[in-house]
Amino acid sequence: MNASPGVERRSIDVVPAHERHGSPANQFTLWFGANMQITALVDGALAVVFGADALWAIVGLTLGNILGGIVMALHSAQGPRLGLPQMISSRAQFGVVGAIVPLVLVVLMYLGFASTGTVLSGQAINRMFGISAPAVGIMVFGALTALVAIVGYRWIHALGRIATVTGILGWLWLAYKLFTGYDVAAFFAEPHFDVVTFLLAVSLGAGWQLTYGPYVADYSRYLPADTPGRTTFWATFGGSVLGSSWSMALGALIASIPKSGFLKNQVGFIGDLSGGGAIAIVLYLVIVIGKLTVNTLNAYGGSMTMLTTVSAFQKSAVIPPMLRALWVCVFIVASVLVALLASADFLNNFKNFVLVLLMVFTPWSAINLVDYYLISRERVDVPALYDASGRYGAWNWPTLAIYVLGVLAQIPFLAQTMYTGPFTKALGGTDISWIVGLLLTAAVYYPVAKRTQRPPEAMIYPADSGLAETTHGSVAAPR
Repeated sequence: MNASPGVERRSIDVVPAHERHGSPANQFTLWFGANMQITALVDGALAVVFGADALWAIVGLTLGNILGGIVMALHSAQGPRLGLPQMISSRAQFGVVGAIVPLVLVVLMYLGFASTGTVLSGQAINRMFGISAPAVGIMVFGALTALVAIVGYRWIHALGRIATVTGILGWLWLAYKLFTGYDVAAFFAEPHFDVVTFLLAVSLGAGWQLTYGPYVADYSRYLPADTPGRTTFWATFGGSVLGSSWSMALGALIASIPKSGFLKNQVGFIGDLSGGGAIAIVLYLVIVIGKLTVNTLNAYGGSMTMLTTVSAFQKSAVIPPMLRALWVCVFIVASVLVALLASADFLNNFKNFVLVLLMVFTPWSAINLVDYYLISRERVDVPALYDASGRYGAWNWPTLAIYVLGVLAQIPFLAQTMYTGPFTKALGGTDISWIVGLLLTAAVYYPVAKRTQRPPEAMIYPADSGLAETTHGSVAAPR
């Protein structure tokens, strides 16, 4: 096993057997830590801001996280088996060049999350050091993100462990201050169930988890190939759902405070709630660590996605570490520029951003998971993923057509600021577009793929990878 703590050498190529390391427990801490962050608080607060009471907001958010977490963790379980970044595996469904279509949208997702997170982290850094210029904190945070993302996989997991500890301590302190400083029981005194706001809360929770899907396997691909799929599934699911549900519930409670200032000044309000002074500085540090963890995931995954895109036109899968570092820097510069130019009206824009992403990524998840678990049955020709003239071809037009259908089918069910679909109006404003996108795409893709896809008889790895066919439990029906 290669245990070097230096800059990661791998990028979009398969991780060979002698470099596999770690345990599924690392998936738990990474995803738990990545969700113990202020943007998850904001996501939970949105459910209350847009009409749900505290009780049903928390129930809806938790349910959404569970539903979306199942999909997200099924993607994670592919990592040890394939040893590949998540979006490379999309070539088995969309074609080596055709996979660029969802890849471009994935890059936009990474940029969106990285930019919004950078705005909040920049505020926290500025408050820690008494700096008034917003650009300073944003650029410092961008530099920290680039450093960890360039060094790569091992540092990212180490940061996840740190974020888990600091997040638990920070959120426990905030909960203590909240329950001792406010009449939290009053938030639950007169619960009122409204189906529209409840389903909005479910969508916010599900959307949060589903948007991890395109890169979650990037952080499990170094696990030994014989790691049981169920073990990877439950470690990822548990960490992500527990961390996000806790954060969102806390955010919903904070937003329920009468005349809460959290809506206009998220970072400042957290500092005030913590007690101010030195303890506020500690909480600002917790915010920075949590956001640095997830922002590094965005930068690392973003660079992998861009490399996957440009490599579609060449057969080579080997990318020099220096080139990977360059793409990381390109991504960071872009996200910092967006953060500097687009920080106004953050709360409302973030809500719409998450729900729009649901429309784009639920059909991709449906296609990827149905193909991997039900059509290919965990058998992939890995060398062919880099050859446009190989088994998977350059373009898989039936899959691309179904993907577009899955996106378009959701439009009548959307509930957005600029557009509300006719079916949404008939449902009283309830947004169920993500459910339509998942179920319809899966139902259409399965029979078409059964006729058109030709998976290999057994898993095929590169000859020099030291990997062989492994037999371990499927996670298609975890229990």
